[in-house]
Amino acid sequence: MDIVTILEQYDPKHLTIGSLGGHSALDVCHGAKQCGFRTVVVAKRGREKTYAQYFRSRPTPYPLPPTPFQKGCVDDVILVDEFQDVLWEDVQEQLRAMNAVFVQSRYFWTYVHDPSRIEREFLVPLFGSRSLLKLEDRSRAYNQYELLRDAGIRTPKIFRSNEEIDRPVLVKASEGQRRYERGFFLVRDAEEYEEMGNRFAREGKIAADWRSAQMEEFIVGAPVNFNFFFSPLTGELELLGTDTRRQTNLDGVLRMTAEQQVRMSGMFDVTMVEAGHMACTVKESLLEKAFACGEQFVVQCKKLPPDIDPSGKGIIGPFALQGAIVTEGGKEDIVIFDVSFRIPGSPGITATPYAGYLHGRPVSMGERIAMEVRQAVEEGRLAEVVT
Repeated sequence: MDIVTILEQYDPKHLTIGSLGGHSALDVCHGAKQCGFRTVVVAKRGREKTYAQYFRSRPTPYPLPPTPFQKGCVDDVILVDEFQDVLWEDVQEQLRAMNAVFVQSRYFWTYVHDPSRIEREFLVPLFGSRSLLKLEDRSRAYNQYELLRDAGIRTPKIFRSNEEIDRPVLVKASEGQRRYERGFFLVRDAEEYEEMGNRFAREGKIAADWRSAQMEEFIVGAPVNFNFFFSPLTGELELLGTDTRRQTNLDGVLRMTAEQQVRMSGMFDVTMVEAGHMACTVKESLLEKAFACGEQFVVQCKKLPPDIDPSGKGIIGPFALQGAIVTEGGKEDIVIFDVSFRIPGSPGITATPYAGYLHGRPVSMGERIAMEVRQAVEEGRLAEVVT
C-alpha cells in the first residue's frame, strides 16, 4: 500500500489534521480548526495534558469565531508510550481511519531512532516532503550546507580541521545527554578548541563524538529566521514571518551588565539550548534579498536527484532559512547557517506583519498549511501537497 492508494480511500470531505504532541502541534491544530478540519495529536504519556486537558476542544457558552460555542483546538488525542510508537500499525490504522493528513515537525524526526523508517513505514499522508528532512542532519554526506551552497546562498565558512581556525568558530556539537539538543560552543583557535572540547566532554556537557561536529565561522550579526511557505498549487513563495531564538543560558548572560559578566566569569559556561522564539522584523530593503534566498532554495530543492528526493516534488509548504544579517562595506547581507525543511517551532511569527501584507490579516504557519490542504481538496489536488 502506498500513499496514493491510501489517499484514494480517504473521504476528502472529512479530513483530520494531525501532529505529534510537541514543537508546533498547537499551531497546527489551531490553524486546522480555523479552516474547519478536525484535529488529532499523538501525545506521549506523561506529557499529554497540554493536548488532552489544557487546549482540548470543548463546548463553551460564548461564541468564538470561526467555530461557534467551542474553545480549544485539539479534538482527539492518541496516547503512546514513546513518540516513535507512532510507527505502530494500530496507531497508523487509527490515523488512517480519521482520514488524517499528518504535519511533520522536528519532533517527528528527533524521537524516532532511525528516521529513515518514517520514509518507509509511516503509511499516513504527510503534508510536505517526506524525504528532505534528513538533510537537516549535518553528519550526512549531502546535507543542508551542500544544498545551500548549490543554491548559491551565502553560508558561513566551514573549517575541516581545527588547525585552520583563524577567527571565532562555532562548534556545533550535540548535548551529552540529549543528542537532539545543542551543545554548541565558541572557540577562537586550535588550542581553545582542544581545551574546551575536552573539558565539556569530560563534564558530560557535549557528546563524546564532538570532534566530528561541524565547525563553522561564527557570524557576528543580527540573528533572524525567515519563515517561508511554498505553495505547489499556486507556484508562489510567501514570507509568513520572521523571528529570532531565545536560548538558555545565553539569554540570561546577556541580561547581565558587562561588569556582572566579568565578575561571574568562570562560574558557568554559556550554552545555546533553544527555549523558544520571539517575533522580530527586518528592514524592507532586505526583503528582496530574503526572497531571493527563498527562491533559490526552492529551485535547488526541485533539482535534487531521486536518491535524495524520490518524489521529485522538492520543498512543499513551510520551511525556514535561519541566519543573520551582517554589515560589510556599508551594505547589509544575509548569511544562512541553518535550515528547517518543515514547520518551524515559532508560532509567534503572527506578530510580524508579512503575512498580513499578503493575506490581509495575520496567518500562522499552521493556518497556512490548513489553507493549502483546503484548497487542494477543493481542486482535487491533495496528492500534490502530500508525500
